[in-house]
Parts: sequence; C-alpha cells; structure tokens
Amino acid sequence: MQLSIIVPVYNMAADQKLEYCLDSLVNQTIQDYEIIAVDDASTDHSLEILHRFEQENPGKIRVLALKENHRQGGAKNAGLKIARGEFIGFMDSDDWAAPDMFEKLLQRAEETGADMVGCDCCLTDRHSMEIGQVIRTSRKEQTGLLGDAQYQSMIMDAGFLVVKIYRRQMFMEPPLYFPEHMFYEDNAVSTELLLRAKRYEYVEEPLYYYYQHTGSTVHVVTEERCRDRMEAMRIMVRMAKDSGTFERYPEEIEFRFINLFYQNTLFSYMQGTQKKRLSFLKALAKEMQDTFPDFKNNPYYLKRINEEERMFMELLLRSPFAFLLYYKLKYFVRRLRG
Repeated sequence: MQLSIIVPVYNMAADQKLEYCLDSLVNQTIQDYEIIAVDDASTDHSLEILHRFEQENPGKIRVLALKENHRQGGAKNAGLKIARGEFIGFMDSDDWAAPDMFEKLLQRAEETGADMVGCDCCLTDRHSMEIGQVIRTSRKEQTGLLGDAQYQSMIMDAGFLVVKIYRRQMFMEPPLYFPEHMFYEDNAVSTELLLRAKRYEYVEEPLYYYYQHTGSTVHVVTEERCRDRMEAMRIMVRMAKDSGTFERYPEEIEFRFINLFYQNTLFSYMQGTQKKRLSFLKALAKEMQDTFPDFKNNPYYLKRINEEERMFMELLLRSPFAFLLYYKLKYFVRRLRG
C-alpha cells in the first residue's frame, strides 16, 4: 500500500466540518491508500459520521474508537500502530485536501526517491476549494539530499506536519511517538522527525486547506495550552540531547526553544488569556533563564525577534511585575489610539 492518512477526530460533527474533511480524502485521485480515522472519545456524533463513511467506502476507511480522550498525540499514535502504507500523511479533521494533493506528493517521492515531500497550504474561512491566502511552508534551498545547511534551515522553519508525507520507516527506527494528553504535540517531535529524512522534496502548490474558525486550537488561548506548549519544548530539547541533535545544532535548537517556549508563549498568553497571573509569568521567565542562561547572545535571537518584543522579553527577566504593568499600559494606550 502506498499511503496511510491518519485523521485524529474529536467533536467535529458541527457545521459539517468532519464530512467536508472526509469527502476530500475519499475522493483523492490515487487508488492504493487507506484513511485511518481515530475517534478520540468524542462526545458528539462524530463517531456515527465516521462509521457511516466507513460503510460507504469499504476498504478505504478504517475507524478506530478510543475509549478515553488522549488528545491528538494519542490518536496519531493509535493510527501509526496499524498503518500499512509505505508513506504516512496526517490530516486535521477540520481541514481538507485538494483532490490531487496526495497524488502529487507521492509522484514527487517516486520521481526523486525522497522520504519526505511537502506542499504549501492556504488559509480559508469557508468550505470551498477556492484558494485563499497562500502560506509557503518550505523553501527551495531546503530540498534535495539533506546536509547540515538544510537541517539547520528545517529546525528554524519546520513548516506544518500536515502538509507533508513521510516514509513510514522514519517513525520506526527508533520508534517515534507523539506525546499524549496535551496540545502542541507536533512541536515536541517535529524537529526529530524532520532530521530523520535523507531527502526532502517540495511541491510548490497550495494543496492543503487550513480552515480558520474560532474553535480551532490556534485560536483558543488558555493557560493550560500555554503550559502544554512549554512542555512540548521541554520534550523537544530532551529528544535533541538524546539523539545528538543538540550537539550538532545547538544554536538552532536553542532558538526554537526561545521562539516557542518563551516568545510565542509569552505573547499569546498576554494577548489571549483573560486573567494574567504574575506567578505564571515568573515561572516562565525563570525556566527560560535556567534552561538557556545566555540565550540573549543567540545570533538568531537578535536577527529574528523584533526590538520591541526583545525589550518585553528582557524586561520580564528583570522584573515580572514591571513587565506586567508596562505591557498593560502600553497596549491600553494603543487601544485608545485605535
């Protein structure tokens, strides 16, 4: 079998989100593939929809029903354990694919011998095959036989897990699984996964549709989700040290931690949560300082983070209380100015 597409599903029955996703997958222009839909203990009628699609598409859809919720990492792991395809793809259950997405990715893999192939995606807020805002997920210089320069670039700009297919062997030797019971599980393992590729190819077309709606993970910010992103980055660093990646690419791994653990968590927390807790900010700053005490000397930190954000990040290290007051005041004034 050429391909297994793993789709974690949790409470996606509303607004026909799940149907639109599955319709796009069962109507792919390839023949030799399977869709593994893993219901993560949904409390709506998502599982009923999955079984209906399974009955209507015998041999094409396999449904797994988890008795307890494991979040997307656990659902992906369950799918990986039974996948039969030479390649593995992932699809979020509120997104969808162009009809020829997987044909084009597999064809590029066959032509080049690549063990990982990606494409672009587009952002859309309606169920349609009309191309919205295109997001370039890779760069040409990341492609071909991979060496240090390409790996460094991939660590810094990993793109999205769901816009790529991966040779199944990349998950097998040694076994690579996603952390469970948490959000941002992709962030935890993406670095290790990308560095297992020997050749990467890129189809420069927006073949994946990334649905923008208020219930999606990226649009809901809570302290719990911020803590999950922090944990994902702890896992990433541990894996990098265990595999030797940290020794090979210390500045890149450090910056990825700075970017996702500290920068993204800090500003999403401040902009997205209703109640800002000083204790959370203190813990965030302390762990950043303890983990990478010299992070301000990282060359990517100076190049990639703008001056205002660096000012806030460094103020938090010196005085969380002063940071909180100044941040609130500054953004209150900005709102008044419109």
